[in-house]
Amino acid sequence: MTFRKHSRALVRCADGSTMSAVLSAALLILTYTSPGWGAQSNANPSAAAAPATDPAKTQADQPSLPLSAAPPGYRIGSGDILQIDVWKEREASVPSVMVRPDGKVTLPLIKEIDVLGLTPTELEKLLAGKLETFIHGADVTVVVREIRSKRAYLVGAVNKVGPVPLVANMTVLQVLAEAGGVTDYAKKKKIYILRKQNGKEVKILFNYEAVIKGESMEQNIPVLPDDTIVIPH
Repeated sequence: MTFRKHSRALVRCADGSTMSAVLSAALLILTYTSPGWGAQSNANPSAAAAPATDPAKTQADQPSLPLSAAPPGYRIGSGDILQIDVWKEREASVPSVMVRPDGKVTLPLIKEIDVLGLTPTELEKLLAGKLETFIHGADVTVVVREIRSKRAYLVGAVNKVGPVPLVANMTVLQVLAEAGGVTDYAKKKKIYILRKQNGKEVKILFNYEAVIKGESMEQNIPVLPDDTIVIPH
């Protein structure tokens, strides 16, 4: 039926027939003659039902690694906590292992290996080579989860007393800032560093007030592992 024929039906409706029935028929005709009608029914049902691909799921098998506690170029030391992941080889992976005082760790397949002084990148290459006998093309990732080999210690009038990881070449002022700074009761001119040199403990003065003013900058020395910074009350 064409729209022309239907328009004639609309004229004949004046004899008392119900207008709603005619309008319903008109809507039905327009629906069937619409250019886009039937497009959905002719579409491939399997394609319509296919869920959208989630790119993130393509890496579902990849282990979730924590952020490294170490800066780029950091060299592994005794006491550090490492996470070692071998891609798609859970049996060869270790979620947490401490570097022993002798600088070694024990790993599956490889057994003992010396890691002292290596960067994470260097250790990844070393482990991949060692695993080649067992796993061809092993993809190894090394993460330093905790730095325990290089620490300084803060005591006294500081907001955070205790050990501070030396993640880089940090100065006295940087270590104090890492600990939240000194308190209002600190004797800022009488801070000192205790350091072992040649088997003896030496005392190195640090005038906080002068350094933050840009004076006596020679006192803002690099902090070494096992230094103790004392902030008197």
